[in-house]
Amino acid sequence: MTVLIQTESPPLRQDESGALRIGDSRVLLELVVRAFVDGATPEAIVQRYPTTSLADIYAVISYYLRHREDIELYLAEREMRADEIRRKIEDGQKNLETIRRRVCTQRIL
Repeated sequence: MTVLIQTESPPLRQDESGALRIGDSRVLLELVVRAFVDGATPEAIVQRYPTTSLADIYAVISYYLRHREDIELYLAEREMRADEIRRKIEDGQKNLETIRRRVCTQRIL
């Protein structure tokens, strides 16, 4: 019997926002990597995210282990973008607090 050995692409796709998702699911790569790094088994990850398949989770973890530096850079960029968005939201909320104070002061007068 001959076994056909071929390379396969990791089951990752990039959505319109640039986020990497697992297979056909909406599960983010960072969620799977974070769970794995925290000690979760692939089986536990599939239980946590049932829209993924066990084969896809194993493939993604394998890809992560072979390309750790690239994935860590991607994760760091995603974290920086999330921090920027968080800051913008917080800055907007500060402005709302100022407006609230003015409205409350005007009601008292």
